[in-house]
Amino acid sequence: MKNIQINDIKNANYSIRESFKALRTNFLFCGTEYKSVLITSCVKNEGKSTVSIELSKSLALSEKKVLLIDADLRKSMFASKYTTNDGNISGLSEYLSGQAEYDDILFGTQNENLHLIFAGAVPPNPVELLGSQKFADLMHKAREEYDYVIVDAAPLGAVIDASVISTVCDGGILVITANYIGQRFAMDVKDQLQKSGCKVLGAILNRVPTKGSSYYSRYYKRYYGKYKRYGYGKYGRYGKYGGYGTGYDDEPKPADNVSAKTKSSKKADKKK
Repeated sequence: MKNIQINDIKNANYSIRESFKALRTNFLFCGTEYKSVLITSCVKNEGKSTVSIELSKSLALSEKKVLLIDADLRKSMFASKYTTNDGNISGLSEYLSGQAEYDDILFGTQNENLHLIFAGAVPPNPVELLGSQKFADLMHKAREEYDYVIVDAAPLGAVIDASVISTVCDGGILVITANYIGQRFAMDVKDQLQKSGCKVLGAILNRVPTKGSSYYSRYYKRYYGKYKRYGYGKYGRYGKYGGYGTGYDDEPKPADNVSAKTKSSKKADKKK
């Protein structure tokens, strides 16, 4: 088995790290019967791949043996954006089309409990490959060898791949970007996932803006100090990582060093 390095999230502050820990906890509370889980979104660039990676890493750190499968055979940027690699990597498409063996596509990481299978080259028939008996057998094999199998699928609001994959998964999670996807659209995607017989475990609201005056921002400042003090960088949206989002600074700007005028001084100004 070859090894590959997974990149860390850039500018990962305390609240982001805590969010993924909370996600892991909530996921574990779903029950041990949900071993293979599909993660998808409504459209591209909603952060589903980052969520898949961070959930997998978090589970692996809790002494769970995890396999993360990149099943976005349409336009995956998984290997180039999230890992350090030295060229083309054989992956799921090569295995399902008979061009590679199982051991050729399985990669280890810096965490001994976390293994990866990349998407591989873009095939002309992704739905047929994902709906094949060979993919179902792969998922069955993975469920026997690992505590959890996380499958990162193409956006369900764009293509049907996730519905096909969900038939061999125990449950599904939908990643939704805040203030980006309409409620009706998100409900339609959720219904489409349920029609395939997949148990929807929940939804993850991603990139929620954190204003400096919000309750949680004040909470973290009060009990943990400013993030810069501990080297976490700026807080707010997840920012520039994995090609998702544009990154911006939500940190409150320092107030102008000008004292506010009192009511009496304002009246005096008006008389002048």
